[in-house]
Amino acid sequence: MVVKKEDYAIKDPRLAEKGKRLIHWAEDHMPVLMRIRKEFQEKKPLDDVTLGCCLHVTKETAVLVQTLEAGGATVALCGSNPLSTNDAVAAALVESGVHVYAWRGVNHEEYYWCVDKVIDHKPRITMDDGGDLITRLHTTRRELLSNVFGGTEETTTGVNRQRIMAAKGELEYPIIAVNNAMTKHFFDNRYGTGQSTIDGILRATSVLIAGKTFVVSGYGWCGKGVSMRARGMGAKVIVTEVDPVKALEAVMDGFQVMPIKEAAEIGDIFVTVTGNKHVIDGRVIDVLKDGAILANSGHFD
Repeated sequence: MVVKKEDYAIKDPRLAEKGKRLIHWAEDHMPVLMRIRKEFQEKKPLDDVTLGCCLHVTKETAVLVQTLEAGGATVALCGSNPLSTNDAVAAALVESGVHVYAWRGVNHEEYYWCVDKVIDHKPRITMDDGGDLITRLHTTRRELLSNVFGGTEETTTGVNRQRIMAAKGELEYPIIAVNNAMTKHFFDNRYGTGQSTIDGILRATSVLIAGKTFVVSGYGWCGKGVSMRARGMGAKVIVTEVDPVKALEAVMDGFQVMPIKEAAEIGDIFVTVTGNKHVIDGRVIDVLKDGAILANSGHFD
């Protein structure tokens, strides 16, 4: 059951108190953003600006959103992934005045309904994690495109999408590629994604990683982080990579490198971190061991 109102659509408003506790915990571990919030409260740099955000609806994102609110912004938020939304956090944000359209487990149709509800608020700035707001505004919601004067994109996948649009002359407002910031791919992609990927596998399976053959498809910054963490937990790590320079880097970092079709026969756990589909396709799945674990940590293409 989802509670849908004009200004929000979430799973259960009664979860707000739990969400507030989660957000408070995150605030204690995000001192830089809290210092920015203090400055925003004084200077109001976003006064009367509406932001449309398509981000992971988590306690960490909540700290960011409430900082934007402190700067004077009106914020409309939807989830950038069907399975990452924390329903308690969503409820707490609604109580604080954010227009949230997100609940865990949305289907394809519901996902884009939520994206459209954010666009209905006529944002002046978009904040994307995967490019869905930007893409939607440039395709089915072009009537509100002229209202937007700028945006941001957090992911490698999204930045790649928008570079293609820009090269074709199709990108109609400027985008700041947050993913290109050194602090983003050096630290968030490598250490954050590396840790959260392992955490997700453990939460879902409770499998003992030590001694397992752990296959990582892709050796970008996220792939490096996942490989590092898996090795640190005692796994035998194999990297599959189509870029020969990155493949050589993985070898120099001490990992075994081979094509996915060879790794498929011996791997126990597989993680794709490429942002592309068909990295592990039906031909690969047909030769996997019985009980092999498949996971994805790249944004969907």
